[in-house]
Amino acid sequence: MKITQSEALFAAAKKVMPGGVNSPVRSFRSVGGVPPFLVRGEGSHVVDADGNRYIDYVLSYGPLLLGHAAPMIGEAIKKATDHGTSYGAPTPDEVTLARLVTSLLPSMEMVRMVNSGTEATMSAIRLARAYTGREYILKFIGCYHGHSDSLLVQAGSGASTFGVPDSPGVTKGTAATTLSVPFNDLPALEKVFAAKGRDIAAVIMEPTPGNMGLILPKDGYLPAVQDLARRYGSLLIIDEVMSGFRAAQGGSQSLYGIDPDITCLGKVIGGGLPVAAYGGKRKIMEMVSPVGPMYQAGTLSGNPLAMAAGIAALTWMRDHKVCDTLPERCAVLCKGLADAAAAACVPVRIHHLGSMFTVFFTDKDPMNYDDVCACDKEAFKIYFHTMLENGVYLPPSQFETNFISLAHSDEDFAQTIAAARKAFAAIASR
Repeated sequence: MKITQSEALFAAAKKVMPGGVNSPVRSFRSVGGVPPFLVRGEGSHVVDADGNRYIDYVLSYGPLLLGHAAPMIGEAIKKATDHGTSYGAPTPDEVTLARLVTSLLPSMEMVRMVNSGTEATMSAIRLARAYTGREYILKFIGCYHGHSDSLLVQAGSGASTFGVPDSPGVTKGTAATTLSVPFNDLPALEKVFAAKGRDIAAVIMEPTPGNMGLILPKDGYLPAVQDLARRYGSLLIIDEVMSGFRAAQGGSQSLYGIDPDITCLGKVIGGGLPVAAYGGKRKIMEMVSPVGPMYQAGTLSGNPLAMAAGIAALTWMRDHKVCDTLPERCAVLCKGLADAAAAACVPVRIHHLGSMFTVFFTDKDPMNYDDVCACDKEAFKIYFHTMLENGVYLPPSQFETNFISLAHSDEDFAQTIAAARKAFAAIASR
Protein backbone atom coordinates (compact mmCIF):
# COMPACT_ATOMS: atom_id res chain seq x y z
CA MET A 1 0.00 0.00 0.00
CA LYS A 2 1.41 3.38 -1.03
CA ILE A 3 2.13 5.69 1.87
CA THR A 4 0.96 9.28 1.82
CA GLN A 5 3.22 12.31 1.79
CA SER A 6 2.16 13.11 5.36
CA GLU A 7 3.07 9.58 6.47
CA ALA A 8 6.48 9.85 4.82
CA LEU A 9 7.12 13.27 6.32
CA PHE A 10 6.05 12.11 9.77
CA ALA A 11 8.39 9.11 9.61
CA ALA A 12 11.25 11.41 8.61
CA ALA A 13 10.35 13.97 11.26
CA LYS A 14 10.42 11.41 14.08
CA LYS A 15 14.07 10.70 13.28
CA VAL A 16 15.15 14.29 13.88
CA MET A 17 12.54 15.75 16.26
CA PRO A 18 11.07 14.27 19.47
CA GLY A 19 7.76 12.75 18.49
CA GLY A 20 8.19 14.27 15.03
CA VAL A 21 6.92 17.66 16.22
CA ASN A 22 8.20 20.95 17.65
CA SER A 23 5.19 21.47 19.89
CA PRO A 24 3.43 18.56 21.65
CA VAL A 25 0.00 20.04 20.96
CA ARG A 26 0.58 19.24 17.28
CA SER A 27 0.91 15.54 18.06
CA PHE A 28 -1.90 13.10 17.31
CA ARG A 29 -0.99 10.71 20.11
CA SER A 30 -4.22 11.30 22.00
CA VAL A 31 -6.42 10.39 19.03
CA GLY A 32 -4.09 8.10 17.08
CA GLY A 33 -3.03 8.37 13.48
CA VAL A 34 -0.67 10.55 11.48
CA PRO A 35 -0.97 14.34 11.55
CA PRO A 36 -1.51 15.90 8.13
CA PHE A 37 1.56 17.96 7.19
CA LEU A 38 0.20 21.30 6.06
CA VAL A 39 1.69 23.22 3.16
CA ARG A 40 -0.74 26.07 2.61
CA GLY A 41 -3.46 28.10 4.27
CA GLU A 42 -6.17 30.00 2.40
CA GLY A 43 -8.83 31.90 4.30
CA SER A 44 -10.77 29.31 6.31
CA HIS A 45 -8.97 26.34 4.75
CA VAL A 46 -5.66 24.49 4.97
CA VAL A 47 -4.14 22.12 2.42
CA ASP A 48 -1.87 19.21 3.30
CA ALA A 49 1.12 17.71 1.48
CA ASP A 50 -1.17 15.23 -0.27
CA GLY A 51 -3.44 17.93 -1.62
CA ASN A 52 -6.29 17.29 0.83
CA ARG A 53 -8.25 20.43 1.68
CA TYR A 54 -9.80 21.00 5.12
CA ILE A 55 -11.97 23.61 6.80
CA ASP A 56 -9.69 24.74 9.62
CA TYR A 57 -10.92 25.25 13.19
CA VAL A 58 -7.41 25.12 14.67
CA LEU A 59 -6.22 28.38 13.07
CA SER A 60 -2.70 27.94 14.45
CA TYR A 61 -4.34 27.46 17.90
CA GLY A 62 -5.92 30.89 17.85
CA PRO A 63 -3.83 33.64 16.21
CA LEU A 64 -5.57 33.73 12.82
CA LEU A 65 -8.62 35.81 13.70
CA LEU A 66 -8.80 37.07 10.11
CA GLY A 67 -8.11 33.67 8.54
CA HIS A 68 -5.10 32.27 6.71
CA ALA A 69 -2.98 34.49 4.48
CA ALA A 70 -5.03 37.62 5.23
CA PRO A 71 -3.91 40.09 2.54
CA MET A 72 -3.45 43.09 4.84
CA ILE A 73 -1.11 41.08 7.09
CA GLY A 74 0.89 39.63 4.21
CA GLU A 75 1.31 43.07 2.68
CA ALA A 76 2.49 44.52 5.99
CA ILE A 77 5.08 41.76 6.43
CA LYS A 78 6.36 42.10 2.86
CA LYS A 79 6.72 45.84 3.26
CA ALA A 80 8.63 45.36 6.50
CA THR A 81 11.03 42.83 4.95
CA ASP A 82 12.01 45.38 2.31
CA HIS A 83 13.72 47.32 5.10
CA GLY A 84 15.29 44.39 6.95
CA THR A 85 14.28 41.71 9.43
CA SER A 86 15.88 42.71 12.74
CA TYR A 87 18.02 45.58 14.01
CA GLY A 88 18.66 45.00 17.70
CA ALA A 89 17.47 48.56 18.23
CA PRO A 90 14.15 50.32 18.92
CA THR A 91 11.75 50.84 16.01
CA PRO A 92 8.72 53.11 15.51
CA ASP A 93 6.40 50.13 15.05
CA GLU A 94 7.14 48.94 18.59
CA VAL A 95 5.65 52.17 19.88
CA THR A 96 2.68 51.92 17.53
CA LEU A 97 1.79 48.36 18.55
CA ALA A 98 2.26 49.14 22.26
CA ARG A 99 -0.08 52.12 21.97
CA LEU A 100 -2.61 50.00 20.09
CA VAL A 101 -2.55 47.25 22.72
CA THR A 102 -2.88 49.66 25.65
CA SER A 103 -5.79 51.43 23.94
CA LEU A 104 -7.65 48.14 23.47
CA LEU A 105 -7.01 46.85 27.02
CA PRO A 106 -7.08 49.80 29.44
CA SER A 107 -5.76 47.68 32.33
CA MET A 108 -2.43 47.55 30.48
CA GLU A 109 -0.97 50.99 31.13
CA MET A 110 2.49 49.86 30.05
CA VAL A 111 3.51 46.85 27.98
CA ARG A 112 6.64 44.83 27.21
CA MET A 113 6.78 42.82 23.98
CA VAL A 114 8.17 39.25 24.02
CA ASN A 115 8.12 36.36 21.55
CA SER A 116 5.81 33.74 23.08
CA GLY A 117 3.06 33.25 25.61
CA THR A 118 5.47 31.24 27.75
CA GLU A 119 7.84 34.21 27.88
CA ALA A 120 4.98 36.51 28.80
CA THR A 121 3.67 34.43 31.71
CA MET A 122 7.17 33.56 32.95
CA SER A 123 8.07 37.25 33.00
CA ALA A 124 4.78 38.22 34.66
CA ILE A 125 5.44 35.73 37.46
CA ARG A 126 8.95 37.08 38.00
CA LEU A 127 7.57 40.62 38.03
CA ALA A 128 4.90 39.73 40.60
CA ARG A 129 7.49 38.19 42.89
CA ALA A 130 9.78 41.18 42.48
CA TYR A 131 6.99 43.67 43.17
CA THR A 132 5.50 41.93 46.21
CA GLY A 133 8.64 40.38 47.68
CA ARG A 134 6.70 37.12 48.04
CA GLU A 135 7.47 33.65 46.65
CA TYR A 136 4.23 31.71 46.21
CA ILE A 137 2.17 31.61 43.02
CA LEU A 138 -1.41 30.33 42.93
CA LYS A 139 -2.77 28.77 39.74
CA PHE A 140 -5.78 26.71 38.75
CA ILE A 141 -5.71 23.01 37.93
CA GLY A 142 -5.99 22.46 34.19
CA CYS A 143 -5.00 25.99 33.23
CA TYR A 144 -1.90 26.06 31.04
CA HIS A 145 0.38 29.08 31.08
CA GLY A 146 3.30 27.85 29.01
CA HIS A 147 6.13 25.52 29.86
CA SER A 148 8.19 27.48 32.40
CA ASP A 149 8.97 25.36 35.46
CA SER A 150 6.87 27.13 38.06
CA LEU A 151 3.75 26.89 35.89
CA LEU A 152 4.02 23.25 34.79
CA VAL A 153 2.27 22.06 37.90
CA GLN A 154 -1.12 20.47 37.27
CA ALA A 155 -1.30 22.16 33.87
CA GLY A 156 -3.77 21.58 31.07
CA SER A 157 -3.57 21.36 27.27
CA GLY A 158 -0.71 19.18 26.03
CA ALA A 159 0.13 17.94 29.52
CA SER A 160 -3.46 16.87 30.09
CA THR A 161 -3.71 15.26 26.68
CA PHE A 162 -0.91 12.86 27.53
CA GLY A 163 -2.05 12.31 31.10
CA VAL A 164 1.09 13.89 32.61
CA PRO A 165 -0.02 17.11 34.29
CA ASP A 166 3.30 17.45 36.22
CA SER A 167 6.39 17.38 34.00
CA PRO A 168 9.57 15.54 34.98
CA GLY A 169 12.39 18.03 35.25
CA VAL A 170 10.41 20.44 37.41
CA THR A 171 12.20 20.48 40.76
CA LYS A 172 10.46 19.84 44.05
CA GLY A 173 11.58 23.27 45.23
CA THR A 174 9.92 24.97 42.28
CA ALA A 175 6.73 22.98 42.65
CA ALA A 176 6.63 23.73 46.36
CA THR A 177 6.06 27.45 45.71
CA THR A 178 3.21 26.85 43.26
CA LEU A 179 -0.23 26.32 44.79
CA SER A 180 -3.01 24.77 42.71
CA VAL A 181 -6.77 24.82 43.22
CA PRO A 182 -9.70 23.66 41.08
CA PHE A 183 -11.22 26.26 38.76
CA ASN A 184 -14.71 27.51 39.69
CA ASP A 185 -14.31 26.30 43.31
CA LEU A 186 -14.44 29.42 45.47
CA PRO A 187 -14.38 27.62 48.87
CA ALA A 188 -11.15 25.83 47.87
CA LEU A 189 -9.60 29.14 46.86
CA GLU A 190 -10.66 30.81 50.11
CA LYS A 191 -9.12 27.94 52.09
CA VAL A 192 -5.74 28.32 50.36
CA PHE A 193 -5.74 32.08 50.88
CA ALA A 194 -6.61 31.64 54.54
CA ALA A 195 -3.58 29.39 54.96
CA LYS A 196 -1.03 31.04 52.65
CA GLY A 197 -2.50 34.37 51.55
CA ARG A 198 0.24 36.63 52.97
CA ASP A 199 2.88 34.61 51.09
CA ILE A 200 1.15 34.59 47.69
CA ALA A 201 2.78 36.96 45.21
CA ALA A 202 0.15 36.46 42.55
CA VAL A 203 -2.84 34.54 41.33
CA ILE A 204 -2.42 33.61 37.66
CA MET A 205 -5.45 32.44 35.74
CA GLU A 206 -7.05 32.06 32.36
CA PRO A 207 -10.31 33.93 33.03
CA THR A 208 -12.04 31.69 30.51
CA PRO A 209 -9.77 28.64 30.39
CA GLY A 210 -9.10 27.24 26.94
CA ASN A 211 -6.51 24.59 27.69
CA MET A 212 -8.91 22.03 29.10
CA GLY A 213 -11.38 22.87 26.40
CA LEU A 214 -13.30 26.11 26.81
CA ILE A 215 -14.54 26.37 30.40
CA LEU A 216 -16.71 29.27 31.48
CA PRO A 217 -16.57 30.83 34.95
CA LYS A 218 -19.56 30.65 37.29
CA ASP A 219 -21.47 33.88 37.86
CA GLY A 220 -19.48 36.12 40.20
CA TYR A 221 -16.47 33.80 40.32
CA LEU A 222 -13.89 36.03 38.64
CA PRO A 223 -14.76 39.16 40.69
CA ALA A 224 -14.52 36.98 43.82
CA VAL A 225 -11.03 35.83 42.80
CA GLN A 226 -10.02 39.45 42.25
CA ASP A 227 -11.43 40.50 45.63
CA LEU A 228 -9.53 37.71 47.43
CA ALA A 229 -6.26 38.64 45.77
CA ARG A 230 -6.64 42.29 46.72
CA ARG A 231 -7.66 41.48 50.27
CA TYR A 232 -4.40 39.59 50.79
CA GLY A 233 -2.17 41.96 48.81
CA SER A 234 -1.55 39.48 45.98
CA LEU A 235 -1.39 40.56 42.35
CA LEU A 236 -3.90 39.26 39.82
CA ILE A 237 -2.34 38.06 36.57
CA ILE A 238 -4.83 37.41 33.81
CA ASP A 239 -3.54 35.13 31.06
CA GLU A 240 -5.35 36.21 27.91
CA VAL A 241 -2.84 34.65 25.52
CA MET A 242 -5.74 32.65 24.09
CA SER A 243 -8.80 34.70 25.03
CA GLY A 244 -7.36 38.12 24.20
CA PHE A 245 -9.33 39.46 21.19
CA ARG A 246 -11.00 36.04 20.94
CA ALA A 247 -13.50 36.33 23.80
CA ALA A 248 -14.01 40.01 23.00
CA GLN A 249 -12.01 42.97 21.73
CA GLY A 250 -11.14 43.85 25.31
CA GLY A 251 -10.51 40.23 26.26
CA SER A 252 -12.43 38.17 28.79
CA GLN A 253 -11.57 40.73 31.44
CA SER A 254 -13.88 43.22 29.69
CA LEU A 255 -16.77 40.74 29.72
CA TYR A 256 -16.53 39.82 33.40
CA GLY A 257 -15.73 43.21 34.89
CA ILE A 258 -12.27 42.52 36.31
CA ASP A 259 -9.28 44.84 36.41
CA PRO A 260 -6.07 42.77 36.55
CA ASP A 261 -2.73 44.03 37.80
CA ILE A 262 -0.90 42.28 34.93
CA THR A 263 -2.22 40.86 31.67
CA CYS A 264 -0.47 38.41 29.35
CA LEU A 265 -1.28 38.46 25.64
CA GLY A 266 -0.18 36.48 22.61
CA LYS A 267 -1.49 34.75 19.49
CA VAL A 268 -3.82 37.35 17.89
CA ILE A 269 -1.51 40.29 18.64
CA GLY A 270 1.07 38.85 16.24
CA GLY A 271 -1.28 38.17 13.34
CA GLY A 272 0.28 34.71 13.02
CA LEU A 273 3.88 35.69 13.76
CA PRO A 274 5.58 34.96 17.12
CA VAL A 275 4.53 37.89 19.31
CA ALA A 276 3.35 38.07 22.90
CA ALA A 277 3.30 40.72 25.60
CA TYR A 278 2.86 41.29 29.28
CA GLY A 279 1.74 44.57 30.76
CA GLY A 280 -0.24 46.19 33.49
CA LYS A 281 -0.32 49.00 35.99
CA ARG A 282 2.41 51.57 35.49
CA LYS A 283 3.72 51.36 39.06
CA ILE A 284 4.19 47.60 38.63
CA MET A 285 5.68 47.69 35.13
CA GLU A 286 8.25 50.28 36.22
CA MET A 287 9.88 47.46 38.18
CA VAL A 288 11.03 46.02 34.83
CA SER A 289 14.58 46.62 33.58
CA PRO A 290 16.01 49.05 32.51
CA VAL A 291 13.78 51.32 34.63
CA GLY A 292 13.61 48.93 37.58
CA PRO A 293 15.60 46.05 39.03
CA MET A 294 13.66 43.06 37.58
CA TYR A 295 15.62 41.77 34.62
CA GLN A 296 13.95 40.51 31.45
CA ALA A 297 15.20 40.78 27.89
CA GLY A 298 14.97 39.16 24.45
CA THR A 299 17.02 40.01 21.39
CA LEU A 300 14.19 39.47 18.92
CA SER A 301 11.41 40.93 21.08
CA GLY A 302 9.65 43.67 19.15
CA ASN A 303 11.25 42.64 15.84
CA PRO A 304 10.03 44.61 12.81
CA LEU A 305 8.22 41.78 11.02
CA ALA A 306 6.22 40.77 14.08
CA MET A 307 5.33 44.36 14.92
CA ALA A 308 4.12 45.01 11.37
CA ALA A 309 1.94 41.89 11.40
CA GLY A 310 0.52 42.74 14.82
CA ILE A 311 -0.32 46.30 13.87
CA ALA A 312 -2.07 45.15 10.70
CA ALA A 313 -4.07 42.44 12.51
CA LEU A 314 -5.24 44.57 15.44
CA THR A 315 -5.98 47.65 13.33
CA TRP A 316 -8.14 45.65 10.94
CA MET A 317 -9.83 43.90 13.84
CA ARG A 318 -10.63 47.21 15.54
CA ASP A 319 -11.66 49.22 12.48
CA HIS A 320 -13.89 46.48 11.05
CA LYS A 321 -15.42 45.51 14.41
CA VAL A 322 -14.45 41.87 13.89
CA CYS A 323 -14.99 40.96 17.54
CA ASP A 324 -18.58 42.21 17.33
CA THR A 325 -19.28 40.01 14.30
CA LEU A 326 -17.80 36.66 15.28
CA PRO A 327 -19.73 35.77 18.48
CA GLU A 328 -23.03 35.53 16.59
CA ARG A 329 -21.36 33.52 13.84
CA CYS A 330 -19.88 31.14 16.39
CA ALA A 331 -23.27 30.71 18.07
CA VAL A 332 -24.83 29.72 14.73
CA LEU A 333 -22.22 26.99 14.18
CA CYS A 334 -22.54 25.70 17.74
CA LYS A 335 -26.33 25.47 17.49
CA GLY A 336 -25.97 23.44 14.31
CA LEU A 337 -23.54 21.06 16.01
CA ALA A 338 -25.79 20.75 19.08
CA ASP A 339 -28.82 19.97 16.91
CA ALA A 340 -26.84 17.32 15.02
CA ALA A 341 -25.76 15.67 18.27
CA ALA A 342 -29.29 15.75 19.66
CA ALA A 343 -30.68 14.15 16.49
CA ALA A 344 -28.23 11.26 16.95
CA CYS A 345 -28.94 11.06 20.71
CA VAL A 346 -25.28 11.69 21.50
CA PRO A 347 -24.83 13.58 24.78
CA VAL A 348 -22.67 16.68 24.33
CA ARG A 349 -22.20 20.02 26.00
CA ILE A 350 -20.99 22.84 23.76
CA HIS A 351 -19.34 25.90 25.29
CA HIS A 352 -18.77 28.97 23.14
CA LEU A 353 -17.52 32.48 23.82
CA GLY A 354 -16.61 35.08 21.25
CA SER A 355 -14.96 33.16 18.41
CA MET A 356 -14.02 30.09 20.52
CA PHE A 357 -15.92 26.85 21.16
CA THR A 358 -15.51 23.29 22.44
CA VAL A 359 -17.70 20.21 21.97
CA PHE A 360 -17.53 18.16 25.18
CA PHE A 361 -18.69 14.56 25.03
CA THR A 362 -20.59 14.43 28.30
CA ASP A 363 -24.09 14.88 29.69
CA LYS A 364 -22.79 17.12 32.49
CA ASP A 365 -21.78 20.74 32.00
CA PRO A 366 -17.97 20.79 32.53
CA MET A 367 -16.88 23.35 35.09
CA ASN A 368 -13.29 22.28 35.85
CA TYR A 369 -10.44 19.94 34.92
CA ASP A 370 -11.92 16.88 36.64
CA ASP A 371 -15.17 17.31 34.73
CA VAL A 372 -13.26 17.41 31.43
CA CYS A 373 -11.26 14.31 32.37
CA ALA A 374 -14.57 12.50 32.85
CA CYS A 375 -15.68 13.24 29.27
CA ASP A 376 -15.98 10.38 26.78
CA LYS A 377 -12.60 10.61 25.07
CA GLU A 378 -13.28 7.53 22.90
CA ALA A 379 -16.28 9.35 21.46
CA PHE A 380 -14.05 12.33 20.81
CA LYS A 381 -11.61 10.14 18.84
CA ILE A 382 -14.43 8.95 16.58
CA TYR A 383 -15.66 12.52 16.19
CA PHE A 384 -12.19 13.83 15.37
CA HIS A 385 -11.30 11.22 12.75
CA THR A 386 -14.71 11.29 11.09
CA MET A 387 -14.54 15.07 10.81
CA LEU A 388 -11.04 14.85 9.35
CA GLU A 389 -12.13 12.24 6.80
CA ASN A 390 -14.89 14.62 5.76
CA GLY A 391 -12.68 17.64 5.28
CA VAL A 392 -12.85 19.31 8.71
CA TYR A 393 -9.63 19.92 10.65
CA LEU A 394 -10.04 20.13 14.45
CA PRO A 395 -7.58 20.24 17.35
CA PRO A 396 -6.72 16.58 18.10
CA SER A 397 -7.70 16.64 21.76
CA GLN A 398 -10.77 16.94 23.97
CA PHE A 399 -8.63 19.33 26.02
CA GLU A 400 -8.32 21.97 23.30
CA THR A 401 -10.45 24.86 22.08
CA ASN A 402 -11.70 25.37 18.52
CA PHE A 403 -11.65 28.73 16.75
CA ILE A 404 -13.48 30.40 13.90
CA SER A 405 -12.25 33.30 11.80
CA LEU A 406 -13.67 36.13 9.75
CA ALA A 407 -13.02 33.95 6.70
CA HIS A 408 -15.39 31.12 7.70
CA SER A 409 -18.47 31.15 5.48
CA ASP A 410 -22.00 29.79 5.71
CA GLU A 411 -20.91 27.08 3.26
CA ASP A 412 -18.08 26.13 5.61
CA PHE A 413 -20.52 25.82 8.48
CA ALA A 414 -22.95 23.73 6.43
CA GLN A 415 -20.17 21.32 5.44
CA THR A 416 -18.98 21.15 9.05
CA ILE A 417 -22.45 20.34 10.38
CA ALA A 418 -22.94 17.71 7.68
CA ALA A 419 -19.63 16.09 8.70
CA ALA A 420 -20.70 16.25 12.34
CA ARG A 421 -23.92 14.38 11.57
CA LYS A 422 -21.80 11.52 10.21
CA ALA A 423 -19.52 11.67 13.24
CA PHE A 424 -22.37 11.61 15.75
CA ALA A 425 -24.04 8.75 13.87
CA ALA A 426 -20.78 6.78 14.07
CA ILE A 427 -20.58 7.45 17.81
CA ALA A 428 -24.20 6.40 18.35
CA SER A 429 -23.69 3.11 16.47
CA ARG A 430 -20.44 1.99 18.17
